[in-house]
Amino acid sequence: MDTWWFDAFPRAPYNKKPPSSPKMLIIIAYDISDPKRLHRVAQTCEDYGTRVQYSVFECYLDEEQFARLWNKLISLIDPTQDRLVAYKLDAHSAKQTLTAGTMICSERVICYLI
Repeated sequence: MDTWWFDAFPRAPYNKKPPSSPKMLIIIAYDISDPKRLHRVAQTCEDYGTRVQYSVFECYLDEEQFARLWNKLISLIDPTQDRLVAYKLDAHSAKQTLTAGTMICSERVICYLI
């Protein structure tokens, strides 16, 4: 079996443990048209997870925490102009995540291209 894929895409050195039941990895991505709403959405996501791209966050949450985050985000956007998406990954799927390269999104964090 070729291993080049795994050599090219090593696992990211996350500070947090991979999710375990009942927590799951949730990927939040957004496209917000208004700068003020964009800032509020980003700040809210920072309270729950880690920025991995400019408009993408990884969050390890249980269902209750996710519901709280999602409801906050929904209240911040204009659904006629903005878009939110959340991908839920169970523990097994989260462990299969591959990353490659690094990217600095802000002065505070190092982000991984996924």
